[in-house]
Amino acid sequence: MLRFCLSPYVISSLYKKRRRLIMLRLTKIMSLAALLVAPTMATAAEVNVVSWGGAYTESQKLGYGDPYQEKSGVQVNWIDYSGGLSEIKAQVESGAITWDIIDVYARDTIIGCDEGLFVEFDFDNDFPAGVNGMKASDDFFAPMPSDCAVGNILYSWNYAYNTDNINFDGSYPDSMEDFFNPSKYPGVRSLYSSAMSNLEFALVADGVPGADVYDYMEENGIDRALDKLSELCNDPNGGCIFWSAGAQPPEQLVSGEAIMATGWNGRHFNAIVNEGSPMKMVWDGQILDYEYFVLVKGGPNQAEAMEALKYFTSSEGLAGSAKHIAYAPFRISSLDIIMADEPWFNSPQAGAVEIMPHMPTAPANTKNYVLMNPEWYADNNTDINDAWEAWKANL
Repeated sequence: MLRFCLSPYVISSLYKKRRRLIMLRLTKIMSLAALLVAPTMATAAEVNVVSWGGAYTESQKLGYGDPYQEKSGVQVNWIDYSGGLSEIKAQVESGAITWDIIDVYARDTIIGCDEGLFVEFDFDNDFPAGVNGMKASDDFFAPMPSDCAVGNILYSWNYAYNTDNINFDGSYPDSMEDFFNPSKYPGVRSLYSSAMSNLEFALVADGVPGADVYDYMEENGIDRALDKLSELCNDPNGGCIFWSAGAQPPEQLVSGEAIMATGWNGRHFNAIVNEGSPMKMVWDGQILDYEYFVLVKGGPNQAEAMEALKYFTSSEGLAGSAKHIAYAPFRISSLDIIMADEPWFNSPQAGAVEIMPHMPTAPANTKNYVLMNPEWYADNNTDINDAWEAWKANL
């Protein structure tokens, strides 16, 4: 039998060759694995949403932020800010944009859109129809103030009274005219410390339809409104105090410091439902104000943010936020969802609560209302402030 003996050199060469083959195969396997994993890693996206904080942002997070994150796998990060455009302008100028979606006032959507800070929408193509079948532009309660805006919520400036302090033979206030009638309902009224809301309320109480308030304001309406306010505040049966923080009107009503107080419906609602205060809101002559979302141009996650924004402002998304705060969803179809599944609101103190009677855009609450006109205030800001401060100084 022949026996073959390999030299140590040959054995070493064969070992090295085999090792190279093994390493080559491992490299190919690892490269293939990387290709397979890469798409999965790419989907681990995030979206940075900027809003006002507190209970408001919490309602957004719970109402549509968390559901979207669970549905899509995209992480939704919430960032608080104090409003305005200075921060996003600084990010753009530095070339270090970190925000994707911002909750803004109407005026900021106009300015930001004009300055190229925000993405312009092709509204009916970019946003889905409502569950009622209406195209997006018809399903939102009011037209958008700019091509860069999509509606979020509407809230109300209205007034409330303490039901324990007002009872004149079973008669209770139910109109803006009653707020300005201290002969019928004697007692101090609490008003916002600035002109906004007071001018509108005064004209409605003086007989101007809500829809015509700003047209009338252009024709000496400010003087007429201030005269009406003077009658109220100087009446011996009335008198006025002023508030600047949203928590004050309910506190003034509960303490008896005022018999009626203007304020924001969310604050009044919280006092009535969550705190059990003996109060009732009056919707006649209310002023509807609003919040919008914008999409930052050149944001770090623009494609993902657009998809998130579609969900946030869908019929279901906007209805979801109303489970946690008494602000009205901007879509008409969202109200259909709410009405079909009342009680809708989740109160930590009172449990399940029917929210529609407290919705600013409910049909019963919009028989006579004013739609806030931020452009009018922007165009006439100096004249309004000068007239208001002069009026207060002469009270």
